[in-house]
Amino acid sequence: MITRRLAVAGALAAALPIPARAGDGAVLRVGYQKNGILAVAKEQGAIEARLKTLGVGVTWVEFSYGPPLLEALSLGSIDFGQTGDAPPIFAQAAKANLVYAAAQPNGGSGSAILLPKGSTIQSLADLKGRRVAFAKGSSAHNFTIAALEKAGLGYADIEPVTLAPADGAAAFARGAVDAWTVWDPYFAIAETGEGVRILAQASEITPTNNFFLANRTAIEANPERVTAAIEALGGVAAWCEANRGEVAKSLSRITGVPLPATERTVGRIRYVIAPMSAQVTAEQQRIADRFHGLKIIPRAIRVADIVWTPPGVPRSNG
Repeated sequence: MITRRLAVAGALAAALPIPARAGDGAVLRVGYQKNGILAVAKEQGAIEARLKTLGVGVTWVEFSYGPPLLEALSLGSIDFGQTGDAPPIFAQAAKANLVYAAAQPNGGSGSAILLPKGSTIQSLADLKGRRVAFAKGSSAHNFTIAALEKAGLGYADIEPVTLAPADGAAAFARGAVDAWTVWDPYFAIAETGEGVRILAQASEITPTNNFFLANRTAIEANPERVTAAIEALGGVAAWCEANRGEVAKSLSRITGVPLPATERTVGRIRYVIAPMSAQVTAEQQRIADRFHGLKIIPRAIRVADIVWTPPGVPRSNG
């Protein structure tokens, strides 16, 4: 089961020094969460097998959600990792040393705004004046704002309660918040709780992309390592699309989340690895503009400025 201990461990990992060398020093350090392609790739040893041909090893560091992972990435404690849509925007606004390396288009649709037992809320408009919990700087933060916009509400119309996922789960369970926006597997675990209702799902509100990011210094020094890792992940993604039952069993073993909840999680994921297209970059820019317009990030950013293009590939103007 996902616990507060896991969330704390993930946050601490961002602050702890991670050995940069193993063996002869050729190592790709990967930050991951226990809920997606990277978790499956780790269990299968897919990146290790591909990088072995380059004489490069792999080390893994676990995080509970995106913002601390990207903090570690910017600091150079890890070289490569995956997050949802909002964390890279906050990181870029803070002038983090990272780049977008690849995308998982519509890969993060397993998010929802949940209502606790006994809630009288019937529509998104009813969130006005309510306490809504989500992780600050996460994809749930963006989804919450997009949902409010769809209902004709502004960010100032709710009382935001920013909590890491495990803390959000605890607040939701004891009725300390009126709604909770969260992603899988937290969503899949919570949705079966007594009286819990789904107010809205991300698939109904806004495209939800995931991203693979790299430390800028590391990828510029050794682009072949990240390119090879992404190639390996492409194979893992194809396997996941064709073997969802096995993916669910695998992730259930990894996370300790019951198989039925994991099956729901897997059913909501689109397993695909793709370059950063002009469309995906534009979708990410709209999110950045939304956060800047609300003064949630301190400055305007241009997402395309940190989109990495592999050597030998023409750069997109998107």
